[in-house]
Amino acid sequence: MTSPFIDGVLLVDKPEDWTSHDVCAFVRRRFGIKKVGHAGTLDPLATGLLVLLLGKATKQSMPLSSCDKEYLGVMELGIQTDSHDRHGKIVAEAPWEHITLEAIQAKAAKEFTGEIVQVPPMVSALKHEGTRLYKLARQGKTIPRKGRPVTVFSFRLDKKEGRFVNFFAHVSKGTYLRTLINDLGDALGCYATLANLRRLRSGKFQLEQSVTIEDLKNFTEAQLREKILPLNASVVNHANCNGPTTL
Repeated sequence: MTSPFIDGVLLVDKPEDWTSHDVCAFVRRRFGIKKVGHAGTLDPLATGLLVLLLGKATKQSMPLSSCDKEYLGVMELGIQTDSHDRHGKIVAEAPWEHITLEAIQAKAAKEFTGEIVQVPPMVSALKHEGTRLYKLARQGKTIPRKGRPVTVFSFRLDKKEGRFVNFFAHVSKGTYLRTLINDLGDALGCYATLANLRRLRSGKFQLEQSVTIEDLKNFTEAQLREKILPLNASVVNHANCNGPTTL
């Protein structure tokens, strides 16, 4: 069993259908580490960079969660779901065939780039009177939510194949990509939902630095320790500046 007294940052490539909590619990059990947290949730639909905090590093969750992030994703035109992604229930449909890539690009650049206001989705981890919104949503409840300012540094729509559109987004902390896609679909008049999402970067942490769950299943303690970034000022300061745009 690995020593429970391991401190630092472990970068993991989260697989689809795993929650961020699932990854934390797996690492905790697999290596016998008492405290494992993360710096920024990824939904089960999403894959890619999850910043795990081990031991004393869990105390740095707030600064390490406050950085900007980059994603690649796919939006699906013509449908709206209650969760704003393809895991949700379809609640509305509309024709999409007439929507061109150029129209999507123009709408995204004009209305969804820069400082914008988002209303968080009901299927989110935000709390209302101590209860997570997604738990209330499962009970069929809808709670009024206030809009929150976020910044979309870059929102690039690259390719359209039928009803699916590939995109790249560089956003500030607190930006909901599925809500960004949902709201863009509303503005286009054809609805849209998030079909796929992959996080490439969080602060200066890059996906290329990460390990997979399969790696971790086979790691020895020595191999794990080689992948852990020590908790020091340079690591914490990752949250205090934007990393390079990767695409």
